[in-house]
Amino acid sequence: MPIPDRLDLIFSALADPTRRRVLSMLLEDDMAVSDVAAPFDMSLAAVSKHLSVLAAAGLIRQERRGRITWCMLDPEGMRSASVWMQGFGQFDPVDLDDFERFLKVQIDEWNQE
Repeated sequence: MPIPDRLDLIFSALADPTRRRVLSMLLEDDMAVSDVAAPFDMSLAAVSKHLSVLAAAGLIRQERRGRITWCMLDPEGMRSASVWMQGFGQFDPVDLDDFERFLKVQIDEWNQE
């Protein structure tokens, strides 16, 4: 897929707060789809759609293990967005540790709401 199309998918996926929260959750560990869906007040089908968007953007991978579908963060999925932002000269490479800390703060804020 051409880089501009990949960037559109990545930034579109990141634009949604539910999908950012899912990414934060997956920073901790791989999760079954049902576990990803548990904290959200929406149907399993709605969460599955969010997961499909994240997978299409290359930000997560999904793997079937028996009857359970597992979701895993794919850190390489951010690489093209990071490289693109670096091209402006004002952004440092994405530090995944910093990104993880940022997402944890976001989750804490969401949990307090």
